[in-house]
Amino acid sequence: MSIFRLLPFIFPILLYGCATSKEQVVAPKASVKPVEISKSMGKKLQKEDKNTLDPDVLFMLMTAEIAGQRGQYDVALEGYLEAAKRVHDPRLTERAAMIAMYMKDGNRTNEAVSLWLKQDPNNLSARKIATLSALKAEDKAKAVEQLSALLKSDPAGFEKTLFELAGALQKDGNVAFIYDVMETLSVKHPDQASVFFIQSLLASDMKNKDLAERKIERALQLQPDWDKALILQAQMAVYSEDFKRAETLLRNAILRYPDNQKFKKMLAQVLIKSAKYEEAGEVYDTLFANDPKDYESQFSLGLVHLQLDRDSKAEDIFKQLLGQAEWRNQSNFYLGKIEEKHENTENALTWFDKVTDGPFQFEAAVTGISLLAKDKQFDRAEQRLKVLPDKFPKQKPRIVLIQAELYSQQKQYVKAYNYLTEELKQYPDQDELLYSRALMADRMGRLDAMEADLQKILAKSPDNVEALNALGYSLADKTTRYAEAETYLLHALKLKPDEAVILDSYGWLKYKMGNVQAAQGYLQKAYDLQPENEIAAHLAEVLWVSGKKEEARKLFDKAIENAPDDSFLLNFKAKFLQLDAAH
Repeated sequence: MSIFRLLPFIFPILLYGCATSKEQVVAPKASVKPVEISKSMGKKLQKEDKNTLDPDVLFMLMTAEIAGQRGQYDVALEGYLEAAKRVHDPRLTERAAMIAMYMKDGNRTNEAVSLWLKQDPNNLSARKIATLSALKAEDKAKAVEQLSALLKSDPAGFEKTLFELAGALQKDGNVAFIYDVMETLSVKHPDQASVFFIQSLLASDMKNKDLAERKIERALQLQPDWDKALILQAQMAVYSEDFKRAETLLRNAILRYPDNQKFKKMLAQVLIKSAKYEEAGEVYDTLFANDPKDYESQFSLGLVHLQLDRDSKAEDIFKQLLGQAEWRNQSNFYLGKIEEKHENTENALTWFDKVTDGPFQFEAAVTGISLLAKDKQFDRAEQRLKVLPDKFPKQKPRIVLIQAELYSQQKQYVKAYNYLTEELKQYPDQDELLYSRALMADRMGRLDAMEADLQKILAKSPDNVEALNALGYSLADKTTRYAEAETYLLHALKLKPDEAVILDSYGWLKYKMGNVQAAQGYLQKAYDLQPENEIAAHLAEVLWVSGKKEEARKLFDKAIENAPDDSFLLNFKAKFLQLDAAH
C-alpha cells in the first residue's frame, strides 16, 4: 500500500479523468457525464454569442455535441479543439483538455492545455493539468517549470495543490522520478515545507526510512506547528514498529498543542499497538469526556474495555451507542461477541441478527454459524449458511470454505472433498480452496492428493507459509521423507521464525529424526507462544520419552482439564499414560 494513502487527498473534478480506464470511455454509463457537460457548454455559447459565432464554429460545436452523445469522444475532442483555436475562448480549450484527459490521450491533452494557458495564463486548473501531464510523461524540466508557476500564482493553495497531484499519481506515478522533481523544486524554493513533506512521503514509498525522516524534520523546521507533518512523523515511527518513539513524539506534540484531538487519538492507537490498553483507555475516556459527541472515541473505549475483560463496562458503552445510527451495527456485533464469550449462544445470535448493514454484517452472519457448529447444531448452521451466497455474492469463496468446514466438523470428509472439488472448477485460482481440500485429503488418509494440492499452491506461491508448514508437517508425521520435510519447514521458519505452529512442526520433525533434545527446545518455545492442545501433546510425548515423566503428566493434566475430548491429548494418554499404568 502506498504511503500516500496515509493522508486524505481531495481530488478536484479536473483530475477525474486520470482515474478512468479506457474501457470505461466506451461504456454507456461513462458517456453520460461528458455529454451533459457538452450540451450545457454548447447552449451557453450559443445563447451568449448567437450574433458573433462564425457559422463554421457553430457547426463544429454542434458536431462535437452529437459526437459526445454517441460516445465518439475523438470526434468531440477534434470539434472542441478546432473551435477553441477559432474562437480563442478558454472555456472551449478547457473542455477539449478535459475530454483528452478522459480519453488518456497525452499528446492531445498537452496540445489543448498549451492552448488553454496561452488564452488564460493564470488559470490554475490548466496549470495543474499541465503539471500532471508533465509528471506522467516524466518531463522533469516542464514539471518543475509548471510547479514553480503554480507556486507563484497561488502560494496559499500550493500545499493543497501538491497533495492533489500526489494523490492523482499514487497508483501509477514513478515515485523515484517524482521525488527527483521535488528535490529540484526544493532547491529552487527551500522555504516550502509542503515540498519536503511530499518528499518524505515519497522516500517512505521508496523504503528509505532515514531519508523520509530527514525530509519531514526539514518540513517541521520550516513549519513547527504543522499537525499533518507531526502526525506523519509519528506514523513513520509506527511503520518502523518503533512504538516508543511514536509515543514520545505524540506526547510532546500534545504538550505543545493540548487542544489538538488528532494527536490524542493517534496516541491512543499507538498505545494499543504497544499493548498499553489501560493508558489507551484513559486517553479515550478523556476524549469522550471532553466531547460527549465523540462517538468514535466512545466506541474505541468500549473495545479497550473488551480487551481488558471488562465486559460489563464494554456492554454499557455499546448499548449506549445503539442510539447512534452510524455506530449501531458495530455495537450490535460486539454485544454479540460479549455473549459469545460467555457462551450464551442464543443471546449472541439475537445480537448478530441485528447487524443489518456495513462491513460487520457478513462477519456477524458467519460468527453465528460458527457458534451453532461449535454447539453441534449443524442443521441450524446449514440453514443460515444457505442464504449467504445470495446476500453476499462477493464472499462466495469464503462461504465455500465455511461449508466445507461444516462437513469436516461432522467428519464428512469425503463429502467436503468432493464439494471443494466441484467449487474449484469455478474458482481454480483460489489457494484457500486448494488448501482446504488438501486438509480434507489428509483427514481421509490420502497423502498423495494432499501433497498434490499443496504442491499446486507452492508452484504459484513459493512463500505460502501455510502450505509449506502443512506439507512439511505431513511428510514428517506420516512418512520417513524427513529431508524433504526439513526443506519445507526451514523455508517456513525463515519467513516466520516466531510462528508457534511452524516451531511445533519443526520440533516434531526433530523428534521423528531422533534428536529429542532439539525437539524439546522447539516444542517448548511453540507451547510458550501458543499453548494449544496439539502442541501440548507433542511436547508431553517428547518429555515422556526423555525420561521427564512427571513434567509430561503435569502438562497433560493441565491441557486435558480444558479440553477433555481433544484427540491429540487422548492419543497421548492411550499411548503412554494408560500403557504405563498397565505395567
